[in-house]
Amino acid sequence: MAILDAYPKRYCPVCDHVVGRTFKPGPGGRPDARCPRCKGLERHRFFAILVDTLRPALGRVDVLLDIAPYPLMTDILATLEPRLHVRLDLGLDHRLVDVLADLTALPCADDSVDLVLCYHVLEHVPDDRQAMRELARVLSPHGIGLLQVPIRFGTVTDEDPTVDEDERTARFGQADHVRFYGDDFEARLEECGLSFQRVTPIELLGEQMCDWLKLSPSEPVWVVRSGLDRAGVHLRSSYLPALLDGILDRMATHREERERARFRIQHLLRRVESQTGAPVRRTVGDRLLHR
Repeated sequence: MAILDAYPKRYCPVCDHVVGRTFKPGPGGRPDARCPRCKGLERHRFFAILVDTLRPALGRVDVLLDIAPYPLMTDILATLEPRLHVRLDLGLDHRLVDVLADLTALPCADDSVDLVLCYHVLEHVPDDRQAMRELARVLSPHGIGLLQVPIRFGTVTDEDPTVDEDERTARFGQADHVRFYGDDFEARLEECGLSFQRVTPIELLGEQMCDWLKLSPSEPVWVVRSGLDRAGVHLRSSYLPALLDGILDRMATHREERERARFRIQHLLRRVESQTGAPVRRTVGDRLLHR
């Protein structure tokens, strides 16, 4: 039995709703990408799952630094109920922020931030190593950073890159300076004092769940901490993909049982109508058939 064929609807963890058979097209016409309710894309859905997965490791979040905030992700971060949620940006567009500052000179004390979000920002910073050093400086001993950059494994970081038009329109606006990172990105993190764990949707959730949620299975997020000698956050689990596949399998079974029940109801209604020669009041039947 094909699990996803048997349960075709999609779940969006950003807005916590089951939506229609497919998501809407994304930037550049990418199919099955955008939730029709909240407009979240693949990276937003994985981010929502990642934040929930990290809750036990994060504990009580005192200071949260949200760099170049994006409304959907800011809303997800708000569920952590931080004491202080600081939205920071350079001020080159119309983002709603609390502080205008440069990522290479953060106005934060050393070891003061419990959680940093920095998605698709470093590639715009000419001196990205200084920005990474600043992230390492401000993260508290138990603090965690979530980083994402456009990356092409098997290459070396391009210091004078271009980005394809669809991706620029979708994520970056008309930025003058954008780089794609290569295999040396992780060496840069370590060079600047950040330990890391690379996490991908398929590693954390398994193939079936990635397909159902319509995630980009191999698009990584780096979970970073300040200091190379500190223990990382271990997110991989050998049993979680199997558990999630089991949940999808059970959902498919429930759907099949419901379809069989619908068929039985339709058959009984037709028999009653043929025997009585009159239409049956379908208030209850219709309710069951169209759930």
